[in-house]
Amino acid sequence: MSSSHWFPCTTSPIPCSSISRHYFIRLPALPTPAISTNSARNLRVKLTSDSLTPPENRIVVGCGIAVVDYLAAVAAYPKPDEKIRTTSSKVQGGGNAGNALTCLARLGLNPRLISKVADDTQGRGILDELKADGVDTSFFVVSKEGNSPFTYIIVDNQMKTRTCIQTLGYPPMKPDDLSRARLLSALDGARIFYSDGRLHETALILAQEAVRRRIPILIEAERVREGLDDLLKLADYAICSAKFPQAWTEAPSVPSALVSILLRLPNIKFVIVTLGEEGCIMLERSVGEGPQTEEIDVEILIESLKQKKDESVAIPTYILSPVTRLRANGIGTVCGRLLLGTAEKIPPSELIDTTGAGDAFIGAVVYALCTDMQPETMLPFAAQVAAANCRALGARTGLPLRSDPRLASFLHQSSKVRVTSSAM
Repeated sequence: MSSSHWFPCTTSPIPCSSISRHYFIRLPALPTPAISTNSARNLRVKLTSDSLTPPENRIVVGCGIAVVDYLAAVAAYPKPDEKIRTTSSKVQGGGNAGNALTCLARLGLNPRLISKVADDTQGRGILDELKADGVDTSFFVVSKEGNSPFTYIIVDNQMKTRTCIQTLGYPPMKPDDLSRARLLSALDGARIFYSDGRLHETALILAQEAVRRRIPILIEAERVREGLDDLLKLADYAICSAKFPQAWTEAPSVPSALVSILLRLPNIKFVIVTLGEEGCIMLERSVGEGPQTEEIDVEILIESLKQKKDESVAIPTYILSPVTRLRANGIGTVCGRLLLGTAEKIPPSELIDTTGAGDAFIGAVVYALCTDMQPETMLPFAAQVAAANCRALGARTGLPLRSDPRLASFLHQSSKVRVTSSAM
């Protein structure tokens, strides 16, 4: 790839039973941004000051991939041996960890990313873009030889899908690329440690140290990967893609798989599975289970929550169950509560690209944990951030800044929540 192919964040040619009560919460409508949407999308600045005071402990440490994304939007996905033209194109930074930490930087935190690139045009572009957004890249390993990772992404305007073709970086990152003292120093002052499940050997050393320092750990489980089990055993929180829970547990359904995850991972406080336009499901573990706690089949419970969704509401909302003993047949029982989070209903004319939506959601959840948001606020907040990201081409263009009026009610922690309840 020639150097002319790297222009961060600009357009560029693309190279080649029963429950006693339920609760439904509706959040108030959010204001429309007063600034130009395009201006907000294309702004990349290092956050230095803000009218909203960020949390005191702002350091988040992440370990995972940062890549170059070559995005091509097309009218419809091409057939084999077909030649088509792009409707738009972009070259910008990507990668799960890179995107999630960029999200955190724009929300006003101080993220540090541990990753590896090569000393090539793409690698330098990756670093420059992260630095411009306020991500600390001082713990990056830069190989003098090899290649930086990159991904071709085809965005189908007709079906609103994206197809990713990734080329891994070489040589891969190993724990001894950084001295142990240097690697562990990355956790100094950290509020939380996040891993996207890649670079598992390095991530495991950091996670083990995080446990020793009592730093909470969030692990992303996108798919079954080498070394992921060891990371999940140390995790306090897990966020999964739609296919992971059943693939990992072999449970017959997503709700029963979530129960299985909490049974297999006793340290996990909550697990979230993201479901795209269907929102998300969160299973939160409860402690101090009383003898009178009701038991209900998790499948029945999730269906009862789904029936309470108000399809006329466009903004992100949530529905939650009371604390109960959740039974998954043939798997076991855990005490906790289910939360069903909805996604924002984005008008078709505004839905541009879902690339990086999951990374934006994860970044927002990490922010919520750093600011002690309750799950009832966290899920709509994360859905709002993810939806903003879907309104522009690429994984980072639409990531909102902390000053975005759409986030004000969440960041001020001043949303007024209306709660209704009824007996079943």
